Amino acid sequence: QVRIVESGGDSVQAGGSLRLSCGASGYRVGSGCMAWFRQPPGSERHEVAMIRGKEFTRYATDVEGRFTISIDSGKNTLDLQMDDLKPGDTAVYYCAADRRNFCPTIFEGFNYVGRGTQVTVSS
Repeated sequence: QVRIVESGGDSVQAGGSLRLSCGASGYRVGSGCMAWFRQPPGSERHEVAMIRGKEFTRYATDVEGRFTISIDSGKNTLDLQMDDLKPGDTAVYYCAADRRNFCPTIFEGFNYVGRGTQVTVSS
């Protein structure tokens, strides 16, 4: 049974940094497609960053240059380093994983998803 659990969410001030981590038991990170999504208050959920295999990455335009997605094969985790955080980054962040060699375009399309972790950025 696969279990996806996010951690690392917190409240920070604008300009600060956070590192989110996604633990994936029963799933080997780097073997398929993994992604971070976020859902701001009152808004829809959308993809923030994606990694296919161990190297191919893609970022949403509003986080590119500030966020970095990476995998830690030793810990079997997917991480999201978030720097220069802005109030607009406030959201619940979700981790998603898929065993296939392509990345679904929507959160609900992934094989496995987590329950989310809250990130709050104050001005």
